[in-house]
Amino acid sequence: MGYDFYDMFSSSSAGLLESVVNYGSRMLIALAVIVIGWMVANIVKKVVVKMFVTFKINEALDAAGLDKLAEKAGYPLKAGVFVGTLIKWFVLAVFFMVALNIMALEQVTAFMREVVIGYLPQVIVAVLILMVAALVANAAATAVEAAVRAGGSHKPGPFKKLTYYAIMTFAVLAALNQVEVAPELVQTLFAGMVFALSLALGLSFGLGGRDSASRFIDKMTRE
Repeated sequence: MGYDFYDMFSSSSAGLLESVVNYGSRMLIALAVIVIGWMVANIVKKVVVKMFVTFKINEALDAAGLDKLAEKAGYPLKAGVFVGTLIKWFVLAVFFMVALNIMALEQVTAFMREVVIGYLPQVIVAVLILMVAALVANAAATAVEAAVRAGGSHKPGPFKKLTYYAIMTFAVLAALNQVEVAPELVQTLFAGMVFALSLALGLSFGLGGRDSASRFIDKMTRE
C-alpha cells in the first residue's frame, strides 16, 4: 500500500513538474516574442516617420491645412508620428497575438485576431484617407480659386473654402464608413455630400467661366 502511494505521488510530482517546466518555457518564449515585437515595432515606426520626413509629406499635409483642422479639433497632429504610432501598435499586436498563441490561450488569441488585428488596419486606412483627401482638397481649392479669378471675379475666397471643406467633409464621412461608425447614417450623409460637392463645383466653375463663355459666344456670332 505504501509502495502504491509512493509510486502515485512520484508520478503526480513528475507530471506537475513537467507541466510547470512546459508552461514556464512557453512563458519565456512568449516573453521573448513580445520583446522582439516591441523592437521590430519601434524600428517600423522610425522607418515610417523617416519616410514622412524624407518625402516631405508632413510639410505637404501642413500646407494642405490638415494640422489646422486637427488643432481646431483639439488634437495637435504630427502626421508621420501619428501614422508611425498606429503601425507600431499594429505590429506589436501581431507579435502579442503570436505570444498568446504560444501560451495556448485560444479565446484571447481569437479576440486579438478578430477584434484588434482586424480593426487596426481599418483605422490606418481611415487616417490615410483623411491625409490624401487633405492634399486633394488643397489642390482642388487652388484650382477653383484660379478658375474663379480667371473668370473676372474678385472674391474667389468663398468658392475656395467651400470646395476645400466639402471635400474634407466627404473624406471624413468616408473615413467614418471605413471604421464602421454608424454606417447607415454615414452612407446617407455620403450621398448628400456627393450632391452638394457636385453643385458647389458646378457653381464655382460656372460663375468663374461665365464671362469667358460670354466672350467666346460673342466672338463666334460676330464671325
